[in-house]
Amino acid sequence: MLILQLALIASAQEVVLPTSSVPVTSAPPTRKVASAESSQSQAGSDGSLSTNGTITQPAKAGGKGDPAFGGERHPLYRLTKSDTADINFTFSPDFNQSLTVQPDGFVALRGAGTLLVEGLTIPEMQQAVANAYRGFLHDPEVTVTLKDFDKPYFLASGEVARPGKYELRGDLTVNEAVAIAGGFTQQARHSQVILFRRISAYVAESHVIDVKKMLDSHDLHEDLHLQPGDFVFVPQSRISKIRKYVPTNSMSWYMNPMQY
Repeated sequence: MLILQLALIASAQEVVLPTSSVPVTSAPPTRKVASAESSQSQAGSDGSLSTNGTITQPAKAGGKGDPAFGGERHPLYRLTKSDTADINFTFSPDFNQSLTVQPDGFVALRGAGTLLVEGLTIPEMQQAVANAYRGFLHDPEVTVTLKDFDKPYFLASGEVARPGKYELRGDLTVNEAVAIAGGFTQQARHSQVILFRRISAYVAESHVIDVKKMLDSHDLHEDLHLQPGDFVFVPQSRISKIRKYVPTNSMSWYMNPMQY
């Protein structure tokens, strides 16, 4: 029996097991996947990832108003007709002069001809004057100072006692502007005072203000503050639009209603 068991063990060791056909799989490149995900997360936080893999930065505000309206957040004053400016030359004081913008928008420079300055800011005019004198002055240093200019103003029209143009001195509201213009007339519609505010040369925004409600409630939080160039218009009330005089034949039914 012992010999038989040893023979069986020897024969079993000689049997070779067939190799399994299970494919060998390698571990996924987790390190590469992690780096790709981190790069995509960075792209999502800083910019947008396009279809070709490039990252585009989002648009940011440039410090100006809405480009659709052409407005600027802090616009510089631009010269207009009848404005007066002093021109001073640091190294050539003989050319110092005081200029007034003519009705055509030009100024007459001493010894340098005429120069169109209407619509220019003070820094732009300063550069234009320096360029005009470069023909006979070496690198002129010019300083332009605005001396007299069109004062800030507002307009009041419609059903106010004294419609017209008024200087905007200090911080004024719509109610104060109406008071400066003489107050409301008897035909005024207090509940629909309109404030027109120019945004650009071709666009203006309007605000309807219920002055009657503000005065009745003693709450002036909605009283808008004026800006230079604002236009306050007080419309006419509906009852005042009825004609003051009407033909008598159209009133015959009222004069003698028993005839009907």
